[in-house]
Amino acid sequence: MAHELLRLATAGSVDDGKSTLVGRLLHDTKSILSDTLDAIERVSRDRGLAGPDLALLTDGLRAEREQGITIDVAYRYFATPNRSFILADTPGHVQYTRNMVTGASTAELALILVDARHGVVEQTRRHAAISALLGIRHVALVVNKMDLVGFSPEVFEAIRGTFDAYARAHGVDDVVAIPISALDGDNVVTRSARTPWYDGPTLLEHLEAVPVGSDPAEQPLRFPVQVVIRPQDEAHHDYRGYAGRVAAGIVRVGDAVVVAASGLRSTVVAIDTYDGPLAWAQAGQSVTLRLADDIDISRGDLLAGAADAPQPVREVEATVTVLADQPLAPRQRLLLKTGTATVRAIVAGIDSRLDVDTLDVHEDATQLVLNDIGEVRLHLAEPVALDAYARVRSTGSFLLIDDQTGATVAAGMARPRIVAAPPHVHVSPAGASF
Repeated sequence: MAHELLRLATAGSVDDGKSTLVGRLLHDTKSILSDTLDAIERVSRDRGLAGPDLALLTDGLRAEREQGITIDVAYRYFATPNRSFILADTPGHVQYTRNMVTGASTAELALILVDARHGVVEQTRRHAAISALLGIRHVALVVNKMDLVGFSPEVFEAIRGTFDAYARAHGVDDVVAIPISALDGDNVVTRSARTPWYDGPTLLEHLEAVPVGSDPAEQPLRFPVQVVIRPQDEAHHDYRGYAGRVAAGIVRVGDAVVVAASGLRSTVVAIDTYDGPLAWAQAGQSVTLRLADDIDISRGDLLAGAADAPQPVREVEATVTVLADQPLAPRQRLLLKTGTATVRAIVAGIDSRLDVDTLDVHEDATQLVLNDIGEVRLHLAEPVALDAYARVRSTGSFLLIDDQTGATVAAGMARPRIVAAPPHVHVSPAGASF
């Protein structure tokens, strides 16, 4: 049986105890080297603490130690006999909204931490909204510091009810609430005798049980071509393969495929790997496909199932998050990178901006600045195959890049809109000069 992998992202307000919780997970799953634990215990003793300060396991940056806050995304790895985990530990401050977006972009579960004394606060609602925006299917609402409210079931139920109502309003239906004390370990890895009224799973039990991944058989085939392989030696002079990583779905020998941008069709005759040929490959596997026809394919093309291919687009409506100090403004020229394809783009307009403090939508925005989330329209210089992000995350996401400096300006989630021009004809948007 394959060892399953769950990617999760943590989020919480400042001082909710997130670093302590992550440290507790690492400690109680025995994912810490003995010399690291010895060092933590030594520092904790020097500070006059009775036990190890598990937050020290995650707050490793000097700025964090000096200021007492976590200011960057850190990836932690731990495992149990049943599952492996990659945890994106994201900061709680509002000015680091982009960090949460980055950390949660590949997550399947968002672990949202709440201080039992304060309940659902503005930052909690913000994290729930961003999780919904990113299409995260599962949310664990972890109510921490229950020891400071006497492990009150009434406090826990009130917080759970408030959060459930807000999450459902944003389309998040799978929420599991868990009462814990990260400091003492209650209901983190082991069940607590101090919550006899709680009959749900511990946090680790939930993380081990939550469904992982999507069934590749239910996803359309998406195969971005990374490189065309044409050996020059005499023994392989007639070999032509297309190497890449299956981004979604399953590809089988005999499948009909289409080059999304050009509409050219062919059939898969072989799937090659370093270890030998395969009869089929699925999302996550790196393979080389050989086709029945010698058609025009190059790096940046997307191979898709012939019956369910995305149509190439020149106009894209999208939700973007600004990741750089450089604002995003109308008429701005950028590069759009999705998969292995890169095309020139221009910002045709900014339709709205989400106020991350109040979660109000402002339709009079003239630009988007660092950490802003907004709705934009883009014109592309040439057609590119994009899925709707809500349908296929891997081929519905993109980056906007400064074409002069190469810096990443924004990350986007597409809602493609088809224009009339044929995919193989270059047409610049009206009034735009690429």
